[in-house]
Amino acid sequence: MTKTVSDWHSGRLHRHMRVVRWGDFGQPVLIFPTAGGDAEEIERMQLIGALAPLLEAGRIKVYSVDSVAGRALANGEGSVEHRCWLLNQFHEFVAHELVPAIRTDCESEGIEVLATGASIGAFNAVSVTCRYPDLFRAAVGMSGTYDLERLLGFEGNGDFYFASPLKFLPGLEGPLLNRLRQRFIVLSYGQGRWENPDEAWGLANILGAKGIPNRVDPWGHEYDHDWPTWREMLPLYLDDLVP
Repeated sequence: MTKTVSDWHSGRLHRHMRVVRWGDFGQPVLIFPTAGGDAEEIERMQLIGALAPLLEAGRIKVYSVDSVAGRALANGEGSVEHRCWLLNQFHEFVAHELVPAIRTDCESEGIEVLATGASIGAFNAVSVTCRYPDLFRAAVGMSGTYDLERLLGFEGNGDFYFASPLKFLPGLEGPLLNRLRQRFIVLSYGQGRWENPDEAWGLANILGAKGIPNRVDPWGHEYDHDWPTWREMLPLYLDDLVP
């Protein structure tokens, strides 16, 4: 399969961003890395290998990008205000720079992206789908960490409010909510080591209260918060969601 690497300077993030693509045809799938991951993390951790049948069949094209905001959150980079700003700007980068680049690469101005990721990558996938439902048709959050305030021990500011579904969804109304009600979000988790099912259920309750289609998928106790779990999960979900 074809692999391409590109980068450009993002004025929103004030840094160079690297994007990697695998495959040539099919539904564009944006996979967000875990907190400290880069754009090639999913290849090193053998997730691209697990998706090879879908890639080689031309059903999907996979994109990934450096986890700039996730790395800053995990490492405590700068002030709390800086981290919240960076998280919000990262999502703006995805919507206004990365998705247009994906559409150009796919030679389709209106194609909708499927977002996915694990851990904090799941947070990003669900958040951009809820914020920009005109750009994303579905999200698959695997072993998601959605309550970042609790995880990182800080109370977010205005930037964090707009970046976190737990914050902005309860008050969401109008055309954006109506559009989001036409989308679908999968929240899957294992019941093994390092997993916290409450993360998925807490978000699902908010999604359900707003009438946003979603499904919580518990996997067994042998599935840990780790790459072997996600390598098994994602091919199954994409096979179900992609024609």
